[in-house]
Amino acid sequence: MNTFFLTELVTPDPNVRIILPELVVAAAGIIVMLYDSFFPKDRVTSGIISLVGLAVSAFLLVGLWSSEPLGSTSWNGMIAHDNLRLGFSIVFLIVTAMTVLISTVWVEREDVPVGEYNALLLFATFGMMLMASGNDLVVIFLGLETLSIATYVMAGLRRGDLKSNESAMKYFILGSFASAFLLYGMALIYGATGSTNLTVIAEKVVNPNFPALLLIGGAMMVVGFGFKVAAAPFHVWTPDVYEGAPAPVTGFMAAGPKAAAFASFIRVFVLGFPFIAGVAASNYLHETWMTVLAVMAMLSMTVGNVAAIMQNNVKRMLAYSSIAHAGYALVGFLGAGAANRGSSQDAAIASVAFYMLTYAVTNLGAFAVISLLAQKNDRRSDFEDFNGIGFKSPVLSFTLSLFMLSLLGLPLTAGFMGKILVFRPALEAGSTLLVVLVIVAVINTAISAYYYLRMIVVMFFKERVTEWVEPKMPIGLAVALLVAVVGVLYLGLFAGGVIEKFSQSRSGYEAQLK
Repeated sequence: MNTFFLTELVTPDPNVRIILPELVVAAAGIIVMLYDSFFPKDRVTSGIISLVGLAVSAFLLVGLWSSEPLGSTSWNGMIAHDNLRLGFSIVFLIVTAMTVLISTVWVEREDVPVGEYNALLLFATFGMMLMASGNDLVVIFLGLETLSIATYVMAGLRRGDLKSNESAMKYFILGSFASAFLLYGMALIYGATGSTNLTVIAEKVVNPNFPALLLIGGAMMVVGFGFKVAAAPFHVWTPDVYEGAPAPVTGFMAAGPKAAAFASFIRVFVLGFPFIAGVAASNYLHETWMTVLAVMAMLSMTVGNVAAIMQNNVKRMLAYSSIAHAGYALVGFLGAGAANRGSSQDAAIASVAFYMLTYAVTNLGAFAVISLLAQKNDRRSDFEDFNGIGFKSPVLSFTLSLFMLSLLGLPLTAGFMGKILVFRPALEAGSTLLVVLVIVAVINTAISAYYYLRMIVVMFFKERVTEWVEPKMPIGLAVALLVAVVGVLYLGLFAGGVIEKFSQSRSGYEAQLK
């Protein structure tokens, strides 16, 4: 028997306090589900319960940040307590809270079973938090499947809409294939190393005599994670699923699951497989992996931005935009892989977490406006449906314009700081490959200006030929928009405190990997 597991079984460490944030979210989901079974017509209380559960979980996370030693693990080494877990978990809670608020108009307008919907959101959040905290491949996979099953159902919640049914079926079938790749890759890695624990895998991979089976397993996991982050060439599901799913669900899928996949991607390939981070016995192996992932990043940015230019539907445009943003985040991922272990790598990982936070806040704000304006079944989500509304609905138009500019990366917005921070580690790595990658990213940012500015032009400079009636804005959606606007401006102007918190040392965890 593996001595690591024998030791851990003899001296278990079930630190319940470490996983309380996740448990609170799961418990809130169960409470919402039970409450809805007794009071199915109450559309307000389940949302309140959801928000309270998310707030309590966030409070516990903040408490753990200062009270527990960062870098430790618990539950037989399966749960990591570090800034990678804490930073991304805060992003997940913000994404879900905003989605609950944004969805108030949608669940009322389309008579969606609100208790079922909120419970699915909370269970998906529980899965995302497990993915970020998992220091074991089994825990990561359990979190991934919990998240995936919930999002499959949410994509098809509009049961009477054929597009929604089609998107859910496509997402389920292709997502199952991706999960199979991921699981089979994990099985091969277990066969090569004798463990699913990332700390143990990291220790064994440093040995130059590890079997080739490990590389095959790693390649299969890249395919699985590539699907989950919607990176090219594994992106083909994204436009159809994003267009067919309800707008609030699309916003959630573009922000939360993508961030969760990046959290696991970083933990497995940067911390679990040190040869990705350049500490292997073979520099050739390190350079090969970096080249493969860099090509994936370039393809994602180029395919996403070029295809977005040709779209006439706003949701499909944002779907291709999300593919491009996955490419930008991969730049930070590669910067973390090229950085030396220690504070420079902490900062690189924190830059990816910060980028996902800025993208989540901005993207959810944009989908909040689109959800309100698109009306029932999102039937008014083409560019021409937004013609001339700029001065007829000035609040909605100016907020949507702010979100478009942030997605573009205009200075003084969150998107600008996010891109600066993910590009910097790649430039500081001193690698010619990564410098070329940043140049490609900058060129693609310029290309994206066309379709982001197109939305502003359509709203303010196109003539409207049909009558326009400004929709009423529910309180929940107004609060979500306010949070998004404040977040875009705050993260664009005062990013220092957030990025510093995200990049605190993981010295204890580093000690385990040495």
